[in-house]
Amino acid sequence: MTVATVPPGLGSDRRRLAETAADSERRIAALPPPRERTPEQRAEAAAAHDAARRMRARFMNTYADGVYDELTDGRTRQLRVAELATAAAYAFPGLVPTPEQLLQERSRVQADQEGHEIDQGIFLRAVLRSERSGRHLMAAMLRPTERALRLLPEFRRTGVLATEAVRLERRDGVARLTMCRPECLNAEDEQQVDDMETAVDLALLDPAVRVGVIRGGVMSHPRYRGRRVFSAGIDLKATSAGRISLIGFLLRRELGYLHKLVRGLSGDDPDRWTPPVQKPWVGAVDTFAIGGGCQLLLVLDHVVAAADAYLSLPAAAEGIVPGAANLRLGRIAGARLARQVILAGRRIMAAEPDARLLVDEVVPPEGMDEAVERAAARLAGDAVVANRRMINLVEEPLDGLREYLAEFALEQSLRIHAGDVIDKVGRFAGRVR
Repeated sequence: MTVATVPPGLGSDRRRLAETAADSERRIAALPPPRERTPEQRAEAAAAHDAARRMRARFMNTYADGVYDELTDGRTRQLRVAELATAAAYAFPGLVPTPEQLLQERSRVQADQEGHEIDQGIFLRAVLRSERSGRHLMAAMLRPTERALRLLPEFRRTGVLATEAVRLERRDGVARLTMCRPECLNAEDEQQVDDMETAVDLALLDPAVRVGVIRGGVMSHPRYRGRRVFSAGIDLKATSAGRISLIGFLLRRELGYLHKLVRGLSGDDPDRWTPPVQKPWVGAVDTFAIGGGCQLLLVLDHVVAAADAYLSLPAAAEGIVPGAANLRLGRIAGARLARQVILAGRRIMAAEPDARLLVDEVVPPEGMDEAVERAAARLAGDAVVANRRMINLVEEPLDGLREYLAEFALEQSLRIHAGDVIDKVGRFAGRVR
């Protein structure tokens, strides 16, 4: 593949963008920190941000493919989202924040951040909106991570991976992935996203694995000590502290391990004619699947829930967008139920009839182990992978997800830095669910 021709006007517009962004930064740097600003100073900061962001949006709307081609050497290099944003920061000054700016931003609590990730949202929305560039980026995100490739020989030998947030064990052809953040009810942070993607990669790469099972471990949290819990969703304490990022958590999660659960892994061989490596997945819900935990269930092939468990997507309460649940939940459970759950915060109890729209089996808590093993055995058939691939092709076309995530990139970046979210997560962070 050859390097694309530089679009006319890109050079001069690049310089104008850098000048506008630098002027915006000077104006904002002269102001007090966000929480100390007067109403007039907040308006001045908003105007400075708006001027630069209008320029960034126009620039990317005009040159998205040209920018992407330059950053990837004509799409001959596959960069993950974080790598792409870093390259853009240096190649196109003022387009997205530099790593140094982000490091400074993340040293502050969420309420004292300027919201530089919104500029990343503008950039990535334009990239993902482009069929050519967006598809290339999504394929890059479906490659196994370097960490997984490094750990693969040891996992194939021992069948065990133990990380800070996840334990993966292979037994009898089944990869059992256990989420292990017992002190915080498996609330998900950036470390868990990294560990989850590593574990999913290993399960997909290991030819001895036929089926994957995802379940929560036993908790040490005082309220649920000794009980299994699937997931409490996003870690609100980490969010309030400014440690949940757009790229390192929110987009990596969607384009990384969740998308890999649906579509499997892509490889480096451009002439490969066989389909990507995929495997079926079983989810086992003990106690509850809240927020991101519930989102995870929407990409699995079979879900078993304990009769005393519940599911919820408290997006309205938290003030953020629940990942790709807006895309998937209506398709799976119907538009009316999706609105009740996402917009109104309805909690679905596993024992109620509507739960059967979201889970495949509801069993007594003491019957969970046996039900999970039965489900894994049923999905180990030779034709399961081919048929799940065709089902997913129809139910969630790649371009449909790409177009959704393009808008999600900007919408979520605006939400995580919105005043109501800063207030809400600050209050919720200290609560016990």
